[in-house]
Amino acid sequence: MKYYLIVGEASGDLHASHLMQSLKARDPEAQFRFFGGDLMTAVGGQRVKHYRELAYMGFVPVLLHLPTILKNMKMCKQDIKQWQPDVVILVDYPGFNLSIAKYVHQEGICPVYYYISPKIWAWKEYRIKNIKRDVDELFSILPFEVDFFEQKHHYPIHYVGNPTAQEVREFLKAKGEKRESGAAKPIIALLAGSRMQEIKDNLPAMIDATSHLADQYDLVLAGAPSIEPSYYAKFLAESPVRLVMNQTYSLLSQATAALVTSGTATLETCMFRVPQVVCYETPLPQLIGFLKRHFIKVRYISLVNLIVNREVVPELVAETFGVENIKRELQAILPGGKHRQQMLDDYEEVHQRLGESQAPDRAADIMLKLLKR
Repeated sequence: MKYYLIVGEASGDLHASHLMQSLKARDPEAQFRFFGGDLMTAVGGQRVKHYRELAYMGFVPVLLHLPTILKNMKMCKQDIKQWQPDVVILVDYPGFNLSIAKYVHQEGICPVYYYISPKIWAWKEYRIKNIKRDVDELFSILPFEVDFFEQKHHYPIHYVGNPTAQEVREFLKAKGEKRESGAAKPIIALLAGSRMQEIKDNLPAMIDATSHLADQYDLVLAGAPSIEPSYYAKFLAESPVRLVMNQTYSLLSQATAALVTSGTATLETCMFRVPQVVCYETPLPQLIGFLKRHFIKVRYISLVNLIVNREVVPELVAETFGVENIKRELQAILPGGKHRQQMLDDYEEVHQRLGESQAPDRAADIMLKLLKR
């Protein structure tokens, strides 16, 4: 069969590459064409565009790059129509992907499957109308999404388990359980996001909040695969923080604690059982804080807290984001800190909720069964 996949960022590239491997193992005739990254390219098939050319975040960056975004969207639609796949598989990235879903549905080209459903429970819940209309099958990787889609919106979905949990388990199994770094000092990991705007907003405060610990800890920044090392240079100049590229899992397997920008990285950090502080600066922090308290429908922004529906990791967002607050919360999770052991104990509940299922294998089994039908 012919599979057309679309991802918009590094985590999507990782998850989609594993799904492709699972599909390939079950379908020897599988052909892949995709908007994706290096990991998907390594599996095989034809890459049309790299996700680096798609990853714009925030109102202003999107507005500035709107002509490029629209050009990529038009190109993607034309490419799908010309290639005539048996299925289009979308991975997160809803702003772009829901437009593609609408087009494919209207043109009647093929079924549309959504692997890693859009997080509309957090923001833009109205998109459920588009999903119901344009998406044939939705595959969820977060257990609490089942009630949201099926009970609240009467839209049946497939919960297939969480690929991040599986990926971390496989990494630890391959490399051995969490091990010592070999460094002279324990490590504090900084995970400042996968997009330039996130890094610009969050990294300076992370550096300021940890620099005073440089004599006791090795401060290490995880470089995102979508960002050139040169971009980090201006932030790290004259700071004690060192950069490692494309080694996030290795870094987390050795870290003592971490500062993490919200996203998949918060769940990865939890899976490695590294105590963390979630840090996310927003524009207009007072307004965002007010909206978060009174209008935004979810209580938390980190996947760790959302999965268990209570605060396991501290979230410094909007008006609570700041260097002094980061320092205080970090101190509490370092060895000897008053919150460290409790957080580690609470992580076990997250592990239990996510379970042991092989998400890409399970998704591939369901997809092939549906397509053959």
